[in-house]
Amino acid sequence: MANLFHETRSIALITSAGNTVLLAILLFIVRWFFVPIEAWIIIVICTLVFFSGYFFFKYAVDEFIYKKIKLIYKTIHSFRSVKGSETTSSGKSESLDSVNQAVIDWGARQKMEIDELKKLAAYRREFLGNISHELKTPIFNIQGYVLTLLDGGLEDVTINRNYLMRTEQSVNRMIAIVKDLEEISKLESGELKLNLQRVDLTELAREVVDFLEMKARKVNVVLSIENKTDGQVLVRADKERIRQVLINLIENAIKYADKEDNRIVVKFFDMDENYLIEIKDNGPGIAEENLTRIFERFYRTDKGRSRDKGGTGLGLAIVKHIIEAHDKTITVRSKVHQGTTFSFTLAKK
Repeated sequence: MANLFHETRSIALITSAGNTVLLAILLFIVRWFFVPIEAWIIIVICTLVFFSGYFFFKYAVDEFIYKKIKLIYKTIHSFRSVKGSETTSSGKSESLDSVNQAVIDWGARQKMEIDELKKLAAYRREFLGNISHELKTPIFNIQGYVLTLLDGGLEDVTINRNYLMRTEQSVNRMIAIVKDLEEISKLESGELKLNLQRVDLTELAREVVDFLEMKARKVNVVLSIENKTDGQVLVRADKERIRQVLINLIENAIKYADKEDNRIVVKFFDMDENYLIEIKDNGPGIAEENLTRIFERFYRTDKGRSRDKGGTGLGLAIVKHIIEAHDKTITVRSKVHQGTTFSFTLAKK
């Protein structure tokens, strides 16, 4: 167990050091070619970034992984000590059969908790591997662009602008990943409070469709809304969070559109005390074996193709947490080459 906690410091140290080196390179480029900056100022900035980054990444890993492992670890030991004291205090008055059953039950619980601990450890390894890969790609891109500039690219204005724009894109990708991770952390911990209010979903869906219309047209996607209810779809929800859900789901469908007649439909159905919302597409679909993991952080059904399409790999995980924060669930059904449908409900206002 101690080895696991020791890894937190190592991960935070390596990540913070890498970010500090990149920052130092960028600051020296600025110093040499743009604005003169005193060397001691650069050293102070890098030192502050290193230590703040170290504590930030250490806290992030603790919150996402080790906090859950610590809880299970303590539960196992507290349960063991309680069972030991119960057996001692009962003495000879307890029959051998009841003692035997208690031992069997305790062993079964221990096995279940150990299995859960193993699953969390496996999840931790996969999560760290995924986040390492997602951050490594933009970091290496930035490094390549900076080295090109240092090799003389700045003499050509076109190359200068091109590589600086690519560097900015990579930095923005890293920022997006960190922001999404922070949002998931707040949703899981309950820190992010919902602003529940009366929301007209038909109006909100129209705003989202209008917002994404241009992006959809570029890949031959037709967006539409179908209201299967008798009138307005009024729900009690956090308007901006549900807007985020609709944007994430529709953007995800647009991203994987692969036909000449791509269609994405937002549908509303009356379900007694709730409204059912569906986002349906006729895209490539998702294989059945991937459906159970589709809402996991960084999970990609086709890793190579998904990364080419962009995104942080956290959109569906955020959607799931937002819907669960409304005390509802989201489901997905899909058939390969036929399309995918995401469904969730919201309480009527």
